[in-house]
Amino acid sequence: MSRIGKSPVSVPKGVKASVEGGSLKVEGPLGKLEHAIHPAVSVQVDGAAGEIRVSRNGDHRVARSVHGLTRALAANMVEGVSKGYEKKLEIVGVGYLAAIQKNTLQLRVGFANELQVPIPAGLTVACPDQTHIHIKGIDKQLVGQFAAEVRALRKPEPYKGKGIRYENEQVRRKAGKAVTK
Repeated sequence: MSRIGKSPVSVPKGVKASVEGGSLKVEGPLGKLEHAIHPAVSVQVDGAAGEIRVSRNGDHRVARSVHGLTRALAANMVEGVSKGYEKKLEIVGVGYLAAIQKNTLQLRVGFANELQVPIPAGLTVACPDQTHIHIKGIDKQLVGQFAAEVRALRKPEPYKGKGIRYENEQVRRKAGKAVTK
C-alpha cells in the first residue's frame, strides 16, 4: 500500500472540503480549488475529524500509481487555499531588469528586444525591485510552472552566472579559458 496515500490530509480551521460529482472541491480564505478524482481511487471527507482520506478501488497498477498522487494533490490544495505558495526569482547581470505593466511581466535579459510574458489568471506577480520577481498563488502547479517558464527564458550561464535563477539557487561555475605561456 502507498505510504503517502494511506496517511490522511488534515484540514485546518477555515477550510472546507467536499466531494461532489467526481471532483474534490477545497475552499479556504485565499480562494477555491477543484480537482477531478480518478475513477481508480475514492476520496472521503470527514468533517468531524477534519481530514481527507484517499483509498483505492482494487489493487491494479493504475490504482496503485494514482493513490499517492491523489493524496498529494489534495494536501497541496488544502495548503494552497490556507497559506498559498510563493516562488522567488532573481535576475543577475549588468543591465538585466524586470518590470510589471498591467498584466504583463517585462524582462530585459540581454536580448535585442524586451521579452513580454503574460501573467496567468490566478497568480500575483510582484517586482519589489528591478532584479527580483515574486510569484504568489494558491495553485502549486501553476506557481511552479510559471516560475519555470520565466527562468527558462534566460537560464543562468555557467561562466559569469548571468541569467534568471531561483532565489538561493546554487549555479555551478566553470573556469574560463586557461591562459598558456
